Amino acid sequence: MTLPIQVLSPLDGRYQAVVSPLGEYLSEAGLNRARVTVEVEWLIYLTNHSMFGTSPLSADNVSALRALVTDFGQAEIDELARLEATTRHDVKAVEYLVRAKLSELGLDHIAELTHFACTSEDINNLSYALIVRDATKNIWLPAFKAVIARLRELSVQYRDEAMLAKTHGQPATPTTMGKELAVFVYRLERIQKQIEGSEYLGKFSGATGTFSAHLAAESEANWPKISEEFVTSLGLTWNPLTTQIESHDWQAELYTRISHANRVIHNLATDIWTYISMGYFRQIPQAGATGSSTMPHKINPIRFENAEANLELSSAVLDSLSATLVTSRLQRDLTDSTTQRNVGVGYGHSLLALDNIRRGLSEIDLDSDALAHDLDTNWEILGEAIQTVIRAEVAAGRSTISDPYALLKELTRGKRIGRDDLIAFVSGLEIGDAAKARLLELTPAGYVGLASDLVDYLT
Repeated sequence: MTLPIQVLSPLDGRYQAVVSPLGEYLSEAGLNRARVTVEVEWLIYLTNHSMFGTSPLSADNVSALRALVTDFGQAEIDELARLEATTRHDVKAVEYLVRAKLSELGLDHIAELTHFACTSEDINNLSYALIVRDATKNIWLPAFKAVIARLRELSVQYRDEAMLAKTHGQPATPTTMGKELAVFVYRLERIQKQIEGSEYLGKFSGATGTFSAHLAAESEANWPKISEEFVTSLGLTWNPLTTQIESHDWQAELYTRISHANRVIHNLATDIWTYISMGYFRQIPQAGATGSSTMPHKINPIRFENAEANLELSSAVLDSLSATLVTSRLQRDLTDSTTQRNVGVGYGHSLLALDNIRRGLSEIDLDSDALAHDLDTNWEILGEAIQTVIRAEVAAGRSTISDPYALLKELTRGKRIGRDDLIAFVSGLEIGDAAKARLLELTPAGYVGLASDLVDYLT
């Protein structure tokens, strides 16, 4: 009896459709394709510079070698699996695959330049830099930007929608929904710039980072310069000082930033969830969807709940990578091999969360009446404005009231004060006529300061 393939991770099962674009880069196949890229480009570099008596390859041969990358597919995946079953070494299998291609092209005379003077980590570190860079720029960042773009739209749309703020969960000075969402846009765009400015470092200097084998083969060559030229030709930043491995600090920095982004979005998810529970946002029913197996009226905020869980999982993985990748015993140990293979897990859960958040933000609508009702039943929040105006009047010599804060505290703390109560109180205050007129015109909905205008700082 043949059992169906049992997928261990939900990223490769239930959620595969959402996260599959990452597999193009962060899967084992994606890693092997990048390894082939590095091996092929190193061969082309050496021959282009006529190293060891070689001549530049013909344009057709260069194209044929690079086609090993562009046409990389199931046949190559299967062949690498077959080779590794014998070599018990993943990078050696890649070397043999490239050598076979050289033989097919009649280029056996340069076969010994395949993997020339390289340790496996020379190939691996460049390959990881390539796949993480491309996964970040081509898959993760666009999804991240889509969330920010939707938040920006909602921020502008709701810029003038006054709402009661809640500090410590208690009624506080009003704001606008647009301004509150703009806070998240501003936070996330700062992190976006940091991630976009990330460096992707690479080394190419042999078994312990000393170019020893290189010099033994050709003592006159400027190997550091050759190494730098090759690494930068791949679009990476050259690291001249390493052990056998590239130190992975750039990975720790990048994963920390993405984990930071996760946590800010987690904060967004919990806030939106809370606004939904307060009735500030209505959820738009989705055709055919079921909220509860027993309560037909329900629309559960599952997009935001699922996002929270996936953000937590992503940050757990990425934080672990950030903490462990920066340490390697002496000149090399193999702890980074397994950990780096889990980069896709960290990215996958984050991407899944971004998809949930983006969808969730498109399935909510503001209930302006609910916002207005909360404001109208919390007139006591104007106590802040009143005591501040009294202080200004005292300072200006237009009032002799002592301790304005205590006066308002006695009136409002722990109490519900209505419009008529505030009018009566303000009318009896010893303050200037202009100040009194301003206070008498004030309402909770109108006490939002510059909240609407602050949204403009996003532009």
